[in-house]
Amino acid sequence: MREYLDFEKPIAEIEEKIEKLTATGQERPGVPDDLRKLREKLYKLQAEIYTGLTPWQRTQVARHPQRPSTLDYIGRICDRFLELHGDRLYGDDHAIVAGLARLSGRSVVVIGPQKGKTLKERVLRNFGMPNPEGYRKALRLMRLAERFNKPVITFIDTPGAYPGLGAEERGQSEAIARNLMVMASLKVPIVSVVIGEGGSGGALAIGVADRLLMLQYAVYSVISPEGCAAILWNDPKKTPDAAEALKMTAEDLLRLGVIDEILPEPPGGAHRDPTAMCNAVKKAVEPHLSALLELPLDELLRRRHTKYRRMGVLGGE
Repeated sequence: MREYLDFEKPIAEIEEKIEKLTATGQERPGVPDDLRKLREKLYKLQAEIYTGLTPWQRTQVARHPQRPSTLDYIGRICDRFLELHGDRLYGDDHAIVAGLARLSGRSVVVIGPQKGKTLKERVLRNFGMPNPEGYRKALRLMRLAERFNKPVITFIDTPGAYPGLGAEERGQSEAIARNLMVMASLKVPIVSVVIGEGGSGGALAIGVADRLLMLQYAVYSVISPEGCAAILWNDPKKTPDAAEALKMTAEDLLRLGVIDEILPEPPGGAHRDPTAMCNAVKKAVEPHLSALLELPLDELLRRRHTKYRRMGVLGGE
């Protein structure tokens, strides 16, 4: 069953009418014409609602439980995928999926958080919040990619790193910091795609890339709107204001130079047409990957370092 967000109630009402009318039989007089009018109305309403989404509403879309996940993208855009497990230090973290894949005949390493679809899977995946061993597994795969000269593709969709006591005891902050350090100088091309929610250092730990792409209704921020509202105002009612202040939408981040490209989503969001969204991601990633692979290693690293040194500098260098 399709799940609707609060601001999608008008859309839900029209789609319910379409379903009921379709069930009566399209061969009945007048039904095809009524269906056509309803579908036209639905299309216009979807465009109107999604054109005017607030940052907080975009956050809700980015968190939609039916939104395509890392494994959805891997399954649809990769010809083959072999998942690898464990960090060789502590254990395997199911919140991070990582492995070897083939993208249009090219060998790549793919990494990304997995939130899960059912309640049982979400618990298994820790709701997409990685532990230190998850980031160390990702790091192990990145070093493997470097050793065998394979480009890295990462998908970003996590509320953030898991803040539990065990995670802190096992060095959560160190694992994130080490990933940032290694990715900054990794000797292979890196392309990252924010497919849903990019939260805090948990997202940054797999997001230091040569090219950072972002879906139209995804969000990417140093903290969640709820966390920001709690720290600044100690008031959950301020969450929409926090989302606005954080400048976490794709348009904001493109203007600030944090991301390199916005990938348009199907009407109503990626969850409305996962196949079309996956095809669009594949079509966008391939040329970036090809262009990066043509660069000499020194130039690749120079551009990566320059890219991140420019961030946060007002008025350029």
